[in-house]
Amino acid sequence: MKITVIGGGPGGLYFSILTKKALPDCQIDVYERNKADDSFGFGVVFSDETLGEFLTRDTKSYELIRSKFAYWDDIVVARNGEKVSISGNGFCGCSRKTLLQLLQQRCTEEGVNLHFETDVTDLSQFKDSDIIVAADGIGSAIRTQFAEDFGTSVKLQKNRFVWLGSTKPLDAFTYFFRTTEFGTFVAHTYQYEAGMSTWIFECSNETWEKAGFEVTNEQDTIDKIANIFKEELDGHPLITNKSHWRQFPHVANEKWHKDNIVLLGDAKATAHFSIGSGTKLAMECAIALSDAVVANQNNVSAAFEHYEKARKNRVEMIQHAANVSLDWFEHMDRHIQHDFQQFAFGVMTRSKKVTFENLAIRDASYPEKVLSEFNAKIGTETNTPAAFTPFKLREMTLQNRIVMSPMGQYSAENGVPNDWHFQHYTSRAIGGVGLIIAEMTAVSKTGRITPGCTGLYSQEQIVNWKRITDFIHQNTQTKIGIQLGHSGRKGAIKKPWEGASEPISNAWELLSASPIPFNEKLTIPKEMTLADMNQVISEFVQATKNADASGFDMIELQAHHGFLLASFLSPLTNIRTDEFGGSIENRLKFPLRVFTEMRKVFPQNKPMSVRISACDWAENGISEDDVITISEAFKNSGADIISVSTGNTVAHQKPQIGRMWQTPFSDMVRNTVHIPTITAGYIQDIDQINTILLNGRADLVSLGRPLLLDPYFVRNAQAYENFRPMDIPQQYMAGTTHLYPLKASERKMVEGMKKALKPESHKIITN
Repeated sequence: MKITVIGGGPGGLYFSILTKKALPDCQIDVYERNKADDSFGFGVVFSDETLGEFLTRDTKSYELIRSKFAYWDDIVVARNGEKVSISGNGFCGCSRKTLLQLLQQRCTEEGVNLHFETDVTDLSQFKDSDIIVAADGIGSAIRTQFAEDFGTSVKLQKNRFVWLGSTKPLDAFTYFFRTTEFGTFVAHTYQYEAGMSTWIFECSNETWEKAGFEVTNEQDTIDKIANIFKEELDGHPLITNKSHWRQFPHVANEKWHKDNIVLLGDAKATAHFSIGSGTKLAMECAIALSDAVVANQNNVSAAFEHYEKARKNRVEMIQHAANVSLDWFEHMDRHIQHDFQQFAFGVMTRSKKVTFENLAIRDASYPEKVLSEFNAKIGTETNTPAAFTPFKLREMTLQNRIVMSPMGQYSAENGVPNDWHFQHYTSRAIGGVGLIIAEMTAVSKTGRITPGCTGLYSQEQIVNWKRITDFIHQNTQTKIGIQLGHSGRKGAIKKPWEGASEPISNAWELLSASPIPFNEKLTIPKEMTLADMNQVISEFVQATKNADASGFDMIELQAHHGFLLASFLSPLTNIRTDEFGGSIENRLKFPLRVFTEMRKVFPQNKPMSVRISACDWAENGISEDDVITISEAFKNSGADIISVSTGNTVAHQKPQIGRMWQTPFSDMVRNTVHIPTITAGYIQDIDQINTILLNGRADLVSLGRPLLLDPYFVRNAQAYENFRPMDIPQQYMAGTTHLYPLKASERKMVEGMKKALKPESHKIITN
């Protein structure tokens, strides 16, 4: 077999070493356009996990790297002079130049042919190669040449960054944050060899422009940066190496191979440096590509398919985590306002991969500091888990911060709640949920989504709802609200289990902001007239009065997921040319008037929420600026809290679903508009809930599906946290003698497993 590798970076070199070791008879040639001792950048970072992989794959490479690296166990977060150290994070830094030299040495030892100062522009010279590995970096000429075949996308991210070095010694990987008159700067720093450290400075484009930086003016850059971080540098100089300001390119490819060409390293995919190094990702992929080639020596196509199958999902997960991390850094000015420990906790948990419990396993003292600061601010006991602290909205005080999301049951007759609804809501109240928000309840018969939806437009409905609220108030400390809404263009459909978004046979007339059907199955809705708007407003007002008469503690206005009010807010569903279309201020007019009229008739001591969709997950949908304007308008009109959801505006949406996936949108609203928020979306356990609350992304956490088959989710979580609430019914109190020891045992077992799975430290112990 003859293999040609274009690009002599760490990924290409490591692939060559592993493959030549496994297949000694194959010919491998590496072509690098730079000199052997050229290197751009300063240090690279590897985790204990990655080092462990290197050890098992090529012990000689591992030992060479290990002999040259700087190791640290701590991560330090520092902000304007304050700092906190979090231990238990095993990483090493290594000079990029040294790493290349070590890998070049191993290539030579194994018989790989290295060709330097060779710029490959024509692949026809390698027509006799069985495999061509395109490892030629972010700007890959090979990938660019065949971009259509690979399905390449390159997107420049918003922030600006510059890569510098310094002689400043560092004992830990340290994030230095500085607040300036221009905005917030961060330095990602680590030592990679004795007397040398990497300093990556990052800021928003707006901050960069205000500070007057120039892309290629290195002297100006180091003069300004050194002044901003003079305390952190402590007299040590900054060192340049083609240190130009850049925006990080997010590179992705739908396919990783074409004919006998395969992509590797940054040519294939990039992940923002805030979650690790591109070198780490490249070398891990080099391992997978080598494995695939060795396993499929006589079938190149099968080898490439094997490689892509083994790594594509993992790489996409890493890229997603990197993008979430990057999003945090792109909004540093939003987070810098938090108290210090909360801010530092946000830094540590920004990508959502790390949680409160993860950190406690690494360094038990650090999460205690975060929790103590959180509880001190709200005046509760120091060790109370965040999820079980009280929260007040107007005169309504919640016993904890776990909310039951409004989940449609589609089980009503003529809009009247029945015994199913009674057991559904009362069991979750006995189960200890802080706040129940009853399912979307229609303000009129024609405002229902399905014939099985509940309503609040008749006396019988009031009576049956009051039966539920009375039981909850008399037997539990849970509060209960109701979501009032109108289905709009998404109405008159079958129950979900009868057919997804399919129309019923006797459909009623649908209303919407514009005559745009939700999908091809549903009828075109009527564009609302002023008379229609006035009628719907009167229905919302009457339903509000009925909600108070029914005993609800709170009302949530449904203005999300493409229903009637939401159809006015999104530019995808509102194409009106009158005063209710066009600008976001115009699109807001009708929903805002509905809310304002409701607020007038709902008792002032009772809070109101508004649920919005903060992203349509579709091109040309609602913008961040729109969402901020919407949230500020509702806040100014008397909304006490915003429930931040996303999507379901249009049928062709493409949401990016993952754990806690909607929390960044809640974060945006909460910390920009300065209004409490409720978040939801793939939140599965108490650890995630505590993490969200402690890093300041939301004030309440709403659960939907986790509560469907586990009405006692909260009780189980309280036992898991060894938290003894005051609201367990006397009839059930005896159960605590069983549940609490059981959950304590489960927690101990889980923590033991997590500790056992923690990668082994590769720190060199010296006497």
